[in-house]
Amino acid sequence: MTDSTPHTARQEPLGTPFGYRSSADDVLAEHDLTGRRAVVTGGYSGLGIETVRALTARGATAVVPARRPAAAAEALADVDGVEVHPLDLSDLDSVAAFARTLRGDGRPVDLLINAAAVMATPEGRTAQGWETQFGTNHLGHFALVGGVAPLLTPGARVVSYSSIGHFRSPVRFDDLGFDEEEYDPWVAYGQSKSANALFAVGLDARADAGVHAYSVHPGGIMTELQRHMSTEEKTARGWIDADGNPNPLFKTPAQGAATALWAATAPELESRGGVYCEDCDVAALVADDTTDVRAGGVKHWAVDPAAADRLWALSVEATGVEPFAA
Repeated sequence: MTDSTPHTARQEPLGTPFGYRSSADDVLAEHDLTGRRAVVTGGYSGLGIETVRALTARGATAVVPARRPAAAAEALADVDGVEVHPLDLSDLDSVAAFARTLRGDGRPVDLLINAAAVMATPEGRTAQGWETQFGTNHLGHFALVGGVAPLLTPGARVVSYSSIGHFRSPVRFDDLGFDEEEYDPWVAYGQSKSANALFAVGLDARADAGVHAYSVHPGGIMTELQRHMSTEEKTARGWIDADGNPNPLFKTPAQGAATALWAATAPELESRGGVYCEDCDVAALVADDTTDVRAGGVKHWAVDPAAADRLWALSVEATGVEPFAA
């Protein structure tokens, strides 16, 4: 069971044997996942496919929901123990259909890793009218977890990808859709990543049967997530050099997948539910006015239980779904 320590006080690094350059295989080396079933959104590219490969190599089976099922099936053709189903996280009707499929099949789920995301998109709206990044990254995953919650086994873990991008903005409860202020794609991304972290706080507080939730920052990695950025912008930010080579300080996709897999399996996290993790450890709290993302850490607004409760109520109303409702 989660201990009674105030939530933000749990944001203390543990000092694990893993770190910045640890890989997915490193953190799973001592784990036998035979018989375990995982659902991995975004599981056919970037960090997601590395996650699926690592899980199945240790004996797990994986369900990969995909906006492009044919592309997912092709990307995963050489991976045993994987099934692909259609899912568009930006459309709550599609999320509901996917959840019905899984509930209809009835097989339990031991791990749910929410790795899919969009980043710095042009201004837009989801099928239900929410700002694209908040609606896709947070509300889509909120509805997904709610829809499959009855399948989660005792001791299951739900891991949501947040990001150091949460430094850019707390959840803007008074202007979620940028109706009052000019749209900023990076502020919108930051808001959605703060929401991902708060979802872990809220879910862990409400989950039953020993189910725990965590959020993670994977680190800087070049993947398809940057598809909405121009070459000029990536160069200006120092993410690539003039020849298009990634910054050598960036992680590989296998290294980027490690923290989520550590959070999904580490026994030492059993009493640390809801925490935000980075580099295969619990992240330390930093001041809200911190701007240096290189040092890492998590801001209070992304792990604040009061903000998590407010987001939870908003999300239930927005999706019509409530994970672990009595």
